[in-house]
Amino acid sequence: MSACLRFGDWTYDGESRELRGPNGAVHVSPKAFDLLGTLLESRPRALSKAELRDRLWPRTVVADSNLASLVREIRKALGDRVRGPAFLRTVHGFGYAFCGLALEVSGAAVPAGRKASCRLIGDHREFLLTEGENVLGRGADASPRIGATTVSRRHARLFISARGATIEDLGSKNGTYVRGELVTGPTAVADGDEIRLGSVRLTLRVASGDGSTDTYAGRQRDG
Repeated sequence: MSACLRFGDWTYDGESRELRGPNGAVHVSPKAFDLLGTLLESRPRALSKAELRDRLWPRTVVADSNLASLVREIRKALGDRVRGPAFLRTVHGFGYAFCGLALEVSGAAVPAGRKASCRLIGDHREFLLTEGENVLGRGADASPRIGATTVSRRHARLFISARGATIEDLGSKNGTYVRGELVTGPTAVADGDEIRLGSVRLTLRVASGDGSTDTYAGRQRDG
């Protein structure tokens, strides 16, 4: 699994093979990392012990105790509980399931010298934004890339600075909307505002350095 997923205070990065928490990367064994990724990918479906063994140890006979040991390792790393778990649920007599809310993060890698300061949150997906210019669209050169057919390849530009945030449409086919109003020029956006690109609805969330939420005010034009 190569996706980057966020759940609670944790980020599972399949490309870098890192599990990151509030205090940075946390070490887990390769098999435990693969088990967590398998359960995340199949969420919320429960996977049987037999299916998990086949995925983790193909063409190899292993005991159920090996799987149980990996589950304990993951729970210890996440601080999860056996009773009332937040993330890993035991399905007694069957197997295991990921039971928490996990959002796919797009654009997780932040270029050097640019600070991740905002997020766009949609249904089951979360996009990280950086200070400066963020081109929203469906094209390969967009960052973040939003793969919906109603979104143009270069749909809109969201510019973020310490003074505020603005969005402008880039001649998209289906339009850009902020708080339900069609964007016809650079438009200020603030924490909690709904941004619609074609049929895709997203909410802007702005986080300060201490983890609390700030509100952007004012208009900052690109350039």
